[in-house]
Amino acid sequence: MKFLYTAYDKQGRPVSAATEAASLSAAKDLLRAQGLFATELREDPAEAVQVAASSRERRGDGRKPGTGERLKFLATFARQLNVLVSTGTPIVQGLSAIERQTEQPRWRRVVAQVREQVEAGVPLSQTMQHFPHYFDAVSRSLIAAGETSGSLSTMLGRLATLARKQSQLRSSIIGALVYPSLLMVMGIGVVILMLLFVLPRFSGLFETLDSPLPPTTKFLLYVSTLLRSFWWAALLVCTATGAGIKYWLGSSHGKAVLCSFALRAPKVGALVRSLVTARITRLLGVLIESRVPLLEALGLTRNAAGHPAYARLMTAAEEAVTRGEPISAVFGGTDLINPSVQEAVRNGEQTGKLGEPLVQMADFLDEENEVIVKALTSLLEPLILIALGVVVGLMALSMFLPLFDLVSAASGGAK
Repeated sequence: MKFLYTAYDKQGRPVSAATEAASLSAAKDLLRAQGLFATELREDPAEAVQVAASSRERRGDGRKPGTGERLKFLATFARQLNVLVSTGTPIVQGLSAIERQTEQPRWRRVVAQVREQVEAGVPLSQTMQHFPHYFDAVSRSLIAAGETSGSLSTMLGRLATLARKQSQLRSSIIGALVYPSLLMVMGIGVVILMLLFVLPRFSGLFETLDSPLPPTTKFLLYVSTLLRSFWWAALLVCTATGAGIKYWLGSSHGKAVLCSFALRAPKVGALVRSLVTARITRLLGVLIESRVPLLEALGLTRNAAGHPAYARLMTAAEEAVTRGEPISAVFGGTDLINPSVQEAVRNGEQTGKLGEPLVQMADFLDEENEVIVKALTSLLEPLILIALGVVVGLMALSMFLPLFDLVSAASGGAK
């Protein structure tokens, strides 16, 4: 454990520092062995925060929230605290008001824990470090910059804007994909219902026909029989396949393959590049505007990029800045960054105002991306409907084709 102490050495000079020990008595013995006379010895509040957070996580209070859920909470938290702090409300009272106003029990517990530690004298940014599932590195850096510069309200406003923009973009993409996904699920459900319940009613009729069945009809009857006889095996295979795909996509290799494919896919690749470019541009711009050191801003942006190729690009930018080279030298030599962003970075470095043009470019890219996503989904919906119509139509034709042949044969015999 870490303890803070104030003591006097053998010459009578005051000493204030920290020491590591297993307990309070062990810390006293350690100081005495070093020839120090302690007048004050207490546990480090930050250490207490970490121990308490770890204990809560062991009890199950540290369950990781979803990305969309976390962004909404962070945007609301930062915006409310910004309004309260900007009106002169002390930060502890502001946190207490947010705690009383929060309805979701899990978020209320988080705010309560943050308030307790801030009330004990721990800086807000240091308290947030022990809740990484709710406050990421970017948000903690912005709050720390605000506390250092005395502009906490401004940083809270920027954090609220950043989280709200990310949440809005995420919601728009998910909302655009809901209807196509629903169509696909309904189409698959209709096919399964036809194979399980409709085709068996025709199989008895087909057996009474003294005529050969078309290949498509034979295939559908075989699949229907197989599915009805071994439905448990089909369910097991589907479950295992889904779990395997989820595990593979969660692995580093699976993510790398998926991200690489997404960059090269027709139409989708350009959208992915634009989406990730907008994300890192906004993050970097907000951090630079907040007076976060450039190397630290590049490192935070790299960790939050969400794509291996862009993480490597930000690493190259860090190395270039370390050598004294401009960021534009790295951004200008890749097709991962839009030409307009490359020019914005180059001009921003020349004028000494890099943060503002990056944020403006991010706003422009986000607006463009929303239009592109809506256009792609509007094209995807009729394609899914056409595909489902073709599948269901072929199944219906396969079921009725033998009956048509029988009617034609009967009509020919009657003549």
